[in-house]
Amino acid sequence: MYAIPFLDIPPLLHAGGTVRLPGSKSISNRVLLLAGLSEGTTTVHDLLDSDDTQVMLTALRTLGCHIEADGSSWRITGLGGRLTVREASLFLGNAGTAMRPLTAALAMLAATQGGRFELSGVPRMHERPIADLVDALRPLGCRIDYLGHAGFPPLRLLPGSSNLDLSVPIRVRGDVSSQFLTALLLALPLLTAEQTAIIDIEGELISKPYIEITLNLLARFGIAVQREGWQRFVIPAGSRYVSPGAIHVEGDASSASYFIALGALAATDAPVRIEGVGTDSIQGDIRFIDAAEAMGARVTGGPGWIEVSRGRWPLTAIDIDCNAIPDAAMTLAVMALYADGTSRLRNIASWRVKETDRIAAMATELRKLGAGVVEGPDFIEITPPLRWTPAAIHTYDDHRVAMCFSLAAFNPLAVPAPAAPVSVRILDPKCVAKTFPDYFETLFSVARTRSDWIPVITIDGPTASGKGTLACAVAEALGYQVLDSGVLYRATALAAIRSAVDADDEGALAALAEALDLRFESGAVLLDGIEVTALLRHENVGTLASKISAWPAVRQALLQLQRSFRRLPGLVADGRDMGTAIFPDADLKIYLTASADARARRRHQQLEVAGVSTTLESLLAGLKERDARDQNRAVSPLKPAADAVLLDNSALSIESTVGAVLNCWSQRGPFA
Repeated sequence: MYAIPFLDIPPLLHAGGTVRLPGSKSISNRVLLLAGLSEGTTTVHDLLDSDDTQVMLTALRTLGCHIEADGSSWRITGLGGRLTVREASLFLGNAGTAMRPLTAALAMLAATQGGRFELSGVPRMHERPIADLVDALRPLGCRIDYLGHAGFPPLRLLPGSSNLDLSVPIRVRGDVSSQFLTALLLALPLLTAEQTAIIDIEGELISKPYIEITLNLLARFGIAVQREGWQRFVIPAGSRYVSPGAIHVEGDASSASYFIALGALAATDAPVRIEGVGTDSIQGDIRFIDAAEAMGARVTGGPGWIEVSRGRWPLTAIDIDCNAIPDAAMTLAVMALYADGTSRLRNIASWRVKETDRIAAMATELRKLGAGVVEGPDFIEITPPLRWTPAAIHTYDDHRVAMCFSLAAFNPLAVPAPAAPVSVRILDPKCVAKTFPDYFETLFSVARTRSDWIPVITIDGPTASGKGTLACAVAEALGYQVLDSGVLYRATALAAIRSAVDADDEGALAALAEALDLRFESGAVLLDGIEVTALLRHENVGTLASKISAWPAVRQALLQLQRSFRRLPGLVADGRDMGTAIFPDADLKIYLTASADARARRRHQQLEVAGVSTTLESLLAGLKERDARDQNRAVSPLKPAADAVLLDNSALSIESTVGAVLNCWSQRGPFA
């Protein structure tokens, strides 16, 4: 609701620990389409949950496939090559792994079974070429119209000849995108019950490892393609799709590249362990390991796992043909920032027709960081920065740009190190949902840095000023941790009530505070393993919390617990002394100054909604009494920090208050 269009990553220093990868996008969408075209029901395990797979699932449902979730798996009952829905409009986002193969499959089914389909996507998809695939399909008898610019989606697929002509080999260019060949290979078994299909490749076939994935999966669904080098592919007559019953999707090797690079850069004590994909992977991008080792990484691995740690440092500059690892090669471009000279990545012409023109995008964003860059039609050269500069990375709605540039936050490790470590701002971080929705959370789970480099926003103010609601909303918008310090005092108060500890027994209360077994899970608060979220809001708990918070021993006992919430990528902390006592070095301090009358009315409305009977007069009196107690206590009295931004939200909605805080934050630091 309050999402802000950037994520600021502070300078990072170390990495170590275990990450579990989401399923491979390339495998996931191929498997979904194969299951949708096959006879029988296929149970798909470990499917990637992302934007691209969601558009494929939606498309298959629209076409009549029965799809149901089965725990963490999906059960897909296929069409058996027969249309049950003969007219539909499909929106496919920016998923090339959905647009290209669905175009081929539906063009053949529409032609032979009388279907009418329209395929469209986001504006960038309408800039991604598809003419070579259309030109390969039309000679068969498929009818395909361009609805916008010729050579690009959106498309309309129409009825054609009931018997498509496979007597002549189908010709398709191999030097633009391997997805055109994959699309034909996935679709042609719909026509080979009685005919043999032959595909001839014009020019050099790029991204061969992705074709190997396609062939491997076709075999799992009963299609044995005969390959003559990389120039001819034959699907024998009698071939038809049959479900394998169940299939597992291995982790995404392209996504593994970020964590392989992470280990090479920053795993100096313990390795980064990657689970879900291993050295036995069928994905071509697993060869990224070879490139990382050439640059200096130490890598071990086996079936389903890889471990990486730093070897040579600085990394060794490389000159490498990246045709076999086109997606993962983007990670090499950022690793090159930490090398001992100029690195050259060659044979990457396919970058030009991906989610964005990736050569141009990478060159532009690398220069922002201070790197020297030379770009050509099918290569890029990167020279590490002489002087690192803070950069707001434009991501072009491209998930891989966002993910690989997160590694630039490790600039304090560069040789020579920057005079002042710099932060990295990732614009539109949500674009990672295309393949790895939890990427940044996963990164921060294994990355480490100095505590004082982690940004903090404090929100202080009197009772019922809306601190907690505001803090949660701001933290959600920024992707930060949240600390409701009042919960800690309320939890101590609840523990005191349960243990019958007197409110004047400072020592016993401090011992309770120090031993708190408090956890936060999915918006719930657990004390000693029991959810107490609602109990903490009771008036008697709040009143006692206010009293015991005046004890110095209690405050000291909770001090380190509160400061331990300062975790990557940042923290929003609310309370009464967050900006004055707990985080005096906070990057932004907000102090809410809502009037007692306005706060009493808000609390009265909240209690009425909750069905609690009370009067406005009693609430107002209670708030004034508590304000006086908080403002006059001897330890950390309630007052704004000297450098706090005073914000009167008496007449502001929560949306307006959140907007005011986010506006203050966006104008702070190097990206103002």
